[in-house]
Amino acid sequence: MNSIEIKNLTKRYKTFTLDNINLSIPKGYIMGFIGENGAGKTTTIKTMLNITKRDAGQVSIFGQDIDKDEISIKSKIGYVSGNMFYPKKTLKEVTKYYKSFYDEWDEGLYLDYLNKFNLDSSKRIDELSKGMQLKYLITLALSHHAELLILDEPTSGLDPVARDNLLELFQTIIENEETTIFFSTHITSDLEKCADYVTFIKDGRIIESCSKDDLIDKYRLVNGTEKELLEVKERLIAFKTNSFGFNGLIKTIDLKETDSFKVGQPSLDDIMIYNTLHKGGIL
Repeated sequence: MNSIEIKNLTKRYKTFTLDNINLSIPKGYIMGFIGENGAGKTTTIKTMLNITKRDAGQVSIFGQDIDKDEISIKSKIGYVSGNMFYPKKTLKEVTKYYKSFYDEWDEGLYLDYLNKFNLDSSKRIDELSKGMQLKYLITLALSHHAELLILDEPTSGLDPVARDNLLELFQTIIENEETTIFFSTHITSDLEKCADYVTFIKDGRIIESCSKDDLIDKYRLVNGTEKELLEVKERLIAFKTNSFGFNGLIKTIDLKETDSFKVGQPSLDDIMIYNTLHKGGIL
């Protein structure tokens, strides 16, 4: 079963269009949603959740239509964005307000997570570090037994240690295979540590959406001399020249046995960067 099914999701603005977005996320896995700032990640998330009204398309979550069963669906979702609510309130005060919206609120589980994350409920939100604020938001989501966590740029602004701790937490959360995580980020190294699936969006369009391993296998990083560049140039997605020759990205299926340049496995960073470049280099 897929936790999320999105078909032909479209949202039009004067200067930007979210164009026929199609993606699905199997239950119990982590999907990373990558792309440049402004590529459409947040717009996709807000539109699929009906926070922003879409112009076209269908969204099914837990097998239910978001238009027909929005209240039921959202009772099982934990949504975490970069904006903290009520920063001058204490955790205890915010929690009292938050839990009133959820029939499935589990006070025992909430207290367990407070203890696990060393969260002091008497502290104000703005007294917590960015990493601790995120742990608090995740605590709220998990305490009403959310089956889907949607996180918009959760690791942005965190130091490397805090980011690593959060990624380990994501992996722990999905161990029961009942919770699905969908998180947007432009820090692709985070996905290499924890994601099962990756969706790549560029200028409001999906470029790739598949398992992380399949995505990496689709591409190869290549480098060679100026002469070798002439032989392969038309097959490259994009490339950069330097004093030694060139570096570029090519689809694996476009490689030939006669190619003499060096071939290596790309990182997710390489795939995103070269797909964002114009063919031939810098934007």
